[in-house]
Amino acid sequence: MEITEKRIPEERVAYIPYMGSYSKIPELMGEVAQWLADKGFKMTGLVYGTYFNSPEQVSEDKLQYEVGFGFEGKITAMQEGKIGIKEIPEHSVLAAIHKGPYTEVGPVIHAVIDYAVENNYDIVGPLSEVYLNDPMTTPEEELLTEVRIPVIKVDRSEYRL
Repeated sequence: MEITEKRIPEERVAYIPYMGSYSKIPELMGEVAQWLADKGFKMTGLVYGTYFNSPEQVSEDKLQYEVGFGFEGKITAMQEGKIGIKEIPEHSVLAAIHKGPYTEVGPVIHAVIDYAVENNYDIVGPLSEVYLNDPMTTPEEELLTEVRIPVIKVDRSEYRL
């Protein structure tokens, strides 16, 4: 698996924050996509989930995450009903691609975290998964997910004793 550092450009997103089971993700994604379509916004191709905790840490009903889509267009409100709007600023991430079912992405996440620790990166935000193809038209074993962890590179050489 290849892990790379890259810059992610600023992106405007529409999203829904949620606490509960990951089984709600398809429904929530559908709600955001429908909202964007109803408003006439053009989606940019970014389809993502950001995960603030893990099933390894909390029970299913306490999982906190958001799902959303990048889009183009002007909007004045920061929230409309369940839908939030925000700008994700340009930032650096460590990224790796997982091929296969979404439920099997865990080892890639752990590998990226391990890489960050071993290579003097500080993790500065929650992990995101960017969904690169459509699960409605792609066989599960062909699904592509980019795992992204926001980082800054730290020079720890001056701190060694």
